[in-house]
Amino acid sequence: MKSKTLTTAEPVAGQCRCGAVCLEIDFPARWAWHDHTQASRLAHGAAYATYVGSWRKRFRVTAGEADITRYEDAATGATRSFCRRCGTPLFYERARSPHMVNIPRALFQTRTGREPLYHIGIQELRDWAYTGVPLVPLKGFPGVVWERPGRRKRLREHEPMF
Repeated sequence: MKSKTLTTAEPVAGQCRCGAVCLEIDFPARWAWHDHTQASRLAHGAAYATYVGSWRKRFRVTAGEADITRYEDAATGATRSFCRRCGTPLFYERARSPHMVNIPRALFQTRTGREPLYHIGIQELRDWAYTGVPLVPLKGFPGVVWERPGRRKRLREHEPMF
């Protein structure tokens, strides 16, 4: 019986938007998830952030160490790191998990070896976040899709329209 190799010698490289900071993790990442918490929403300016987790010993900053700035949240014990030049969120660390580093999945152009199957803070999901409803092309606007409104119920004579 042939055994599967769980790790490779090839690291997976990522970088910030401007390219000043480069990092890498060993393949595969430890795990991946979607984070719906307010802290991640605000740090990323998005409905949620998708992360891959790596063991600290399998994570490296390969360029731009001097271009990293950090924000430490004393209340939660979390530290978030950003590119000083372009503001890209780079990674965050938690005091309660000192052996792990969490990196935004979007920093990697190639596979990380883990699919984001988990949702953290789902109770904080915003009502305006896209949740996978079917989308259709918007006529006259190439590359734009939208949620087609559902069919309206037929109004009864005694019901107001508005």
